[in-house]
Amino acid sequence: MTEGASATMRLDGYGLTIFSAGRGTERFRRAAEIAALAEDAGFGAVWTGELYNRSATVPMTMLAAGTSRVRIGSNIAYGAGRSPLIWAAEARDLDELSEGRVVLGLGNGTRGMLENWLSVSGDAPAARMEELIEVLRKLWRLHEGPVHHDGRFYRVHLAPTAETPAPFQERLPIWTAGVNAGMVRVAGKVADGLVAHPMTTTAYLDEVIRPELARGAEAAGRSLDGFVVKGIRMCAVDDDEEAARRRLAFAIAQYVPARTYDRLMALHGWGAAQDRIRVAAKERDGAAMARAVPDDMIDAIGVACRPAELACRVAEHKADVDHLNLAAPVWGLSPEDAEHATRQLLHAMTLPAPQPALP
Repeated sequence: MTEGASATMRLDGYGLTIFSAGRGTERFRRAAEIAALAEDAGFGAVWTGELYNRSATVPMTMLAAGTSRVRIGSNIAYGAGRSPLIWAAEARDLDELSEGRVVLGLGNGTRGMLENWLSVSGDAPAARMEELIEVLRKLWRLHEGPVHHDGRFYRVHLAPTAETPAPFQERLPIWTAGVNAGMVRVAGKVADGLVAHPMTTTAYLDEVIRPELARGAEAAGRSLDGFVVKGIRMCAVDDDEEAARRRLAFAIAQYVPARTYDRLMALHGWGAAQDRIRVAAKERDGAAMARAVPDDMIDAIGVACRPAELACRVAEHKADVDHLNLAAPVWGLSPEDAEHATRQLLHAMTLPAPQPALP
């Protein structure tokens, strides 16, 4: 661990989402470099996501190859975007490359993403995820013998004809994303962890997520001992704190219009603000969307502060979860600016805490 990190706080309960710029091999090299810096600083995990223009699993290979200790995770990858067989095969490769450090973070996205991006039905997304995990568990044990499964969404009949070594991890850690009740209950029933969306607050964790996790676990007759609740906090740092707050407000405003977050908005009394943001979104007025985000929403959902204050500020959020992942609010940023913001977070977390003024 670096001297700066040891002077401030333990970082093994934190993760960092990696954003990197560059073309060709440069983007992947720089991602691995940031991951190695995070590992050296003491972070416990590094994460990468996927979107319509990038995968999660390919960058994960570079993160795994460039590090030796940190967990390597997808944050998140689209569960319906690959068949269970391909998921299991890619996870086995990542498990081997990382020597047992991979965490598979899976989510669905919205109904529109399922139907228009991934070419599957948007019906029953929670049931689809639950069955996917069931099949993945079976395929993870393929070295023990054939796998047979006939379900609502997936059909697999596979008898291996080549040597299939046992993976490094006896059980593949699968953490599933959840915002509303159905997906959260699935995590409680069958997953090893829950990936809470960035649009999650302390109150939402206490009043919605944890009770639904307990209901899912009870339905499955299982304990949640060892279960990981992972939070994600968008963090903006700048010597000009107001500039940091504006950047975070812009990112938050991109999520607010979706009905997925209606329950969160209602819980905090943010319905009127949500209406104003929706109006601005229809007019494609990004500045007005950001202005409509109230201060208490900014402070409840993310962290915006000066660099030297970041470690203390995120520690307040870490108390709510088992693992806290820090992510730059990259909405509206170029790849170069997104990488710069990521490096800023990494550097800020290793700064010595500001000392109180002498009397």
